[in-house]
Amino acid sequence: MILVHAEPPVYYLNPQHVAFPDPLQGAGDEPIAIGGSLLPHWLLHAYRSGIFPWFSEDGLPYWYSPDPRMILPLTELSISRSTRKFLRRSTWEIRFDTHFIQIISQCANTLRPGQKGTWISEDFIDAYSRLHDMGYGHCVGVYENGLLIGGLYGLSLGKVFFGESMFSQRDNASKTAMIALVKHLRAWGFDFVDCQIPSEHLKHLGAQEVSRRQYFRLLEQSLEEVDQVGKWNVICHASELITGL
Repeated sequence: MILVHAEPPVYYLNPQHVAFPDPLQGAGDEPIAIGGSLLPHWLLHAYRSGIFPWFSEDGLPYWYSPDPRMILPLTELSISRSTRKFLRRSTWEIRFDTHFIQIISQCANTLRPGQKGTWISEDFIDAYSRLHDMGYGHCVGVYENGLLIGGLYGLSLGKVFFGESMFSQRDNASKTAMIALVKHLRAWGFDFVDCQIPSEHLKHLGAQEVSRRQYFRLLEQSLEEVDQVGKWNVICHASELITGL
């Protein structure tokens, strides 16, 4: 790990040695480190350390630990009256851990306000697909007449789901995926979804901003639990989601 004296300081990581600088010492909106690798042991160590890769440039991952951080405590899920009405009438099907590569690829191809491109490069798709094959990476897909129309992906460690990205080709599709995820995470005893970066879309669902120090306290507690590794075999319908919520 090499420190480059800049403002703020930047660390360049040796891909042969898994190590990150103390994320609490970095600026909240700047990368805390550059380099290293997107191999599974790097990614798992990063997420356990409250760090995630946001994009890569010239083959080098850029690692972040933002301050503030957005999380969705599972007990704080908020579903509007209009969304409840929509879900009751919906014929959509939701499937967990099906079509992972298609979902992450759709996330990569989704145009977002204020962004010229995507951070989800082929390297990222390969990296998170490996985590999926290992039972750490997961996805939620929303289907209309068998056609994938929305979804999200991320990974789980301990009692935390680290959300990476979502996409929607129909109104309410990504929202439906998130509600389905939260409902099942609650049933499995999870604590919160790490949403990473503040988003108005997620705020409407009950997500909230916390300081980086507070996030680390919550993360440490949740990671004391055993990882639930393996495929999530869930198929449900949108009309069933609001029962019990």
